[in-house]
Amino acid sequence: MATFLYKLGRLAFRRRHFVALIWVALLTLAGVGAASAPTPGTTSFSIPGTEAQKAFDLLEERFPGMSADGATARVVFKAPAGEKMTDAANKSTVEDTVQELSDGSEVASVADPFAAKAVSRDGTIAYAQVKYDVSGMELEDSSREALQEAAQEARDAGLTVEIGGDALQTTPETGATEIIGIGVAAVVLVITFGSLLAAGLPLLTAIIGVGIGVATITALASTLDLGSTTSTLATMIGLAVGIDYALFIVSRYRAELAEGREREEAAGRAVGTAGSAVVFAGLTVVIALVGLSVVNIPMLTKMGIAAAGTVAIAVLIALTMIPALLGYAGRKVRPAGEKSKLLGGTRASKRGRPNMGTRWASFVVRRPVAVLLLGVLGLGAAAVPAASLELGLPDDGSQPTSTTQRRAYDLLSEGFGPGFNGPLMVVVDAKTSDDPQAAFGEVTDEIKGLANVVTVTPPVPNESGDTATITVIPDSKPSSVTTEDLVHAIRDTGAQVKADTDAEVLVTGSTAMNIDVSEKLNDALIPYLILVVGLAFLLLIVVFRSILVPLKAALGFLLSVMAALGAVVAVFQWGWLSGLMGVEETGPVMSMMPIFMVGVVFGLAMDYEVFLVTRMREAYVHGEKPSQAVVTGFRHGARVVTAAAVIMMAVFAGFIGSSESMVKMIGFGLAIAVFFDAFVVRMAIVPAVLALLGKKAWWLPKWLDRALPNVDVEGEGLRTAADRASKDEDRELIRA
Repeated sequence: MATFLYKLGRLAFRRRHFVALIWVALLTLAGVGAASAPTPGTTSFSIPGTEAQKAFDLLEERFPGMSADGATARVVFKAPAGEKMTDAANKSTVEDTVQELSDGSEVASVADPFAAKAVSRDGTIAYAQVKYDVSGMELEDSSREALQEAAQEARDAGLTVEIGGDALQTTPETGATEIIGIGVAAVVLVITFGSLLAAGLPLLTAIIGVGIGVATITALASTLDLGSTTSTLATMIGLAVGIDYALFIVSRYRAELAEGREREEAAGRAVGTAGSAVVFAGLTVVIALVGLSVVNIPMLTKMGIAAAGTVAIAVLIALTMIPALLGYAGRKVRPAGEKSKLLGGTRASKRGRPNMGTRWASFVVRRPVAVLLLGVLGLGAAAVPAASLELGLPDDGSQPTSTTQRRAYDLLSEGFGPGFNGPLMVVVDAKTSDDPQAAFGEVTDEIKGLANVVTVTPPVPNESGDTATITVIPDSKPSSVTTEDLVHAIRDTGAQVKADTDAEVLVTGSTAMNIDVSEKLNDALIPYLILVVGLAFLLLIVVFRSILVPLKAALGFLLSVMAALGAVVAVFQWGWLSGLMGVEETGPVMSMMPIFMVGVVFGLAMDYEVFLVTRMREAYVHGEKPSQAVVTGFRHGARVVTAAAVIMMAVFAGFIGSSESMVKMIGFGLAIAVFFDAFVVRMAIVPAVLALLGKKAWWLPKWLDRALPNVDVEGEGLRTAADRASKDEDRELIRA
């Protein structure tokens, strides 16, 4: 592989005009496609194989006019202090608002609070339920404006009015911290390279790669039913790996220049060596992201595949566009150890003084047991909160208190109880029952006898009378364990009803759907770990030609991901440092966070493993002792890996400013995971373990060594070719 990539790097350097033209054309094509693509409609959220999804599908079949996927809005009214909603003036205002809402072109129905008995017991709070014919993402802006105008008119009349539901659903916004993250990356690159131009190359190529990836996602969003979070994730990961991959190749190019090689040769060798590590690091990330499809949640699968595509683009750009741009830069990109005139002239670094990476690795090699114990115990302590992990999906209760959705949520909890924000819809399928009405009655009676139930509405049958819906209001908030227990209790009663009446009982609704998603993700976590870690383990055996090094890499990853999950629980569930992170409401961790973090963090963790340890193996293969190879690997790779980790942390941390709790949590989780993995696992635990193992670290059974393909990540083939060329030159001189 090194030889092929070496030739590719030299070709891209020589044919830089052609390479640059191709990437600019691809960016233009993707941009035109995104600009001309139709506006994406609703993003379907289906969970195949779950009871909640089965009930939802049954509702669409048996209640065709119900618009089960239509947007909803709850307009919540609160009377002024000392007054009640039933007072004549307040009641008149509410009725006028209901009438105004009913005139909307996309409105399917509006329930009058007084007719629907949607007034709190103390008479101070009421709500009007608005149902739309289309989903929240498909609503016209005029419908949202009409909803807000009607609420404002009621406010002007003296009432407190807030709006909940998904009718006001909008695309999440990221804060200014995202730009700050890119700015931090730029500063780190300038410090690392000592050159503005060299620092600008990774940023430029990463932005081009993300631009192509996100524009392609936007162009295909309507066709493939991709949500807004998909492009956010692709941006997050694409920027991070795009900068890192380019950083490694530019850094190796400058190192080759420092050894006296010509620029084209240096570009070829940089792509042949560092580029090989980029390819395998990219493969581990792609495997981890595509592997999310085993969970069988379409939304998660699409997110993973889209992000994996952006990573693949980042790899291709690093292998081709970076050497092309280096060709354009010429002598403006200086050898390692030299700075541009703008940053201090062309002073070379002091060759006799070991760098920080060398000094740190020498210390670890001398004290491997102490460093190993300190690293493992520290990560273990950070992972302790993960034992209290509670999973759920965000609802209006997790919104900032500044939003009308959150204030509506709080008003409903105040007037009707916390469970009112998460009603359960029980669907009774009595199509095969001899007496459907008896079945409906038995289910209602059974549910009324359960604990944690506040209200059970009478059954509402469909036109044919073979299916009915029953609404159950719990006594606890939607995200609580008590509500989850109630869902399971209702499902358990279904078995007895099935035996008695031959009717099937199903529980659905957003709360039940969230519970099913959490359980499905928990069940898929172990198979996903086995698949992703197993495939990457085999890949790393091929790369390092070792059994123990890939095993150590996998165990180190488990330590870092558990510590990162512990940090997420501490901040988002326990509330530690919540003010600093902008977390206004603590609660369960997003249900897809553990499996998503496992996938993404594993891929990123293997990046540092490949980049750092391949340098060590390269030194070992070329004759150095194992302990000295560890020091050599750090001398060449520690500075660049540190810069890459800081950049990745900055990019991920930039998404903590997002207005969507899901994106905020992902940004924090990935940033802290990169910190643990890069600075504790890869910089401390890895060299300590390798120092303790010695030559055993690179042991591989002879039969397996013969069976594995030689991918030559270390560039041994390039050295052999150079030796042959040197010998040929010597022969020619002798003959002459």
